Amino acid sequence: MSFKQLAQDFADQYIREGVKAGFPLEQVTALMKHYFNSVMQEMNTPTPFSIYNEARPAERQFGLDMFRVLVDQEKSQILGLDNLKEISDKVTRGENVILLANHQTEPDPQVISIALEKEFPYLSKNMIFVAGDRVVRDPMAIPLSLGCNLLCIFSKKYIDTPPEKREEKLLHNKRTLNKMEELLTEGGKIIYVAASGGRDRKTSDGVLLPALFTPESVELLYLIAKKSGSNTSFHTLALKSYDLLPPPSSLNIDLGEERLPVRTPIHLYFGEKLDLEVKGASRHETRQLRTDKAYSDLLKNYLVIDKL
Repeated sequence: MSFKQLAQDFADQYIREGVKAGFPLEQVTALMKHYFNSVMQEMNTPTPFSIYNEARPAERQFGLDMFRVLVDQEKSQILGLDNLKEISDKVTRGENVILLANHQTEPDPQVISIALEKEFPYLSKNMIFVAGDRVVRDPMAIPLSLGCNLLCIFSKKYIDTPPEKREEKLLHNKRTLNKMEELLTEGGKIIYVAASGGRDRKTSDGVLLPALFTPESVELLYLIAKKSGSNTSFHTLALKSYDLLPPPSSLNIDLGEERLPVRTPIHLYFGEKLDLEVKGASRHETRQLRTDKAYSDLLKNYLVIDKL
């Protein structure tokens, strides 16, 4: 299916959901006209991304306006507010926070920003997201990616596709990680990382749980934080946003996935500060213990919001 058809299907579904929720037809149609035109423009002349993309204000505002239509804010909840206040205080005084999170829908950056914008506007505007290369190459994603602070990286799942690009991708990732260290050294940063490397997907029997964190990712973030020399703490962020824009049931190598949005509440749970100073019998065991500790905290909190 062409990107044009995929964008049209998204727009049609979006307008139906918006009107059903009580938004004026003129408003949702205007938003989708702007989005559709942006997708067509990206198909013709793709916007290049550097390793670190700073959010463009106009595109950021458009992304928030667009997804406010789909987020049922009256039924949405944020749990762990004391932890969130602690996180905000840390960032305000120049410390860093890395959020080890799960990831469920493509617009999670906009979803999180909408959830935080009233009570925690600084975090909403300045959160940095570690993003896979697909969201900066897919014409349907680029108009929204331009409105986010992104550290762009190639996911381990796609690093060998195609094989001749492997070394180039590894070099790109190294430069991105160096940029992350530089940002942490500056201080006052909050960085969201999907520590599994991708979105959560339902099992064949319909069960949805956060994808397991990869020990390599958690360990790398831990070491970069240490190397930066700045005060950096880790918290988990459990996120339930799956129904808003469910991912495909399986991984797709090629770009171009069907996106059918649904208006839904979203729920977030900010965890307590993690103590990742653990010691196993070997480096491998230590790395696994660190990862298990972080994932266990996330899963515990996810099971709470999954019942809301």
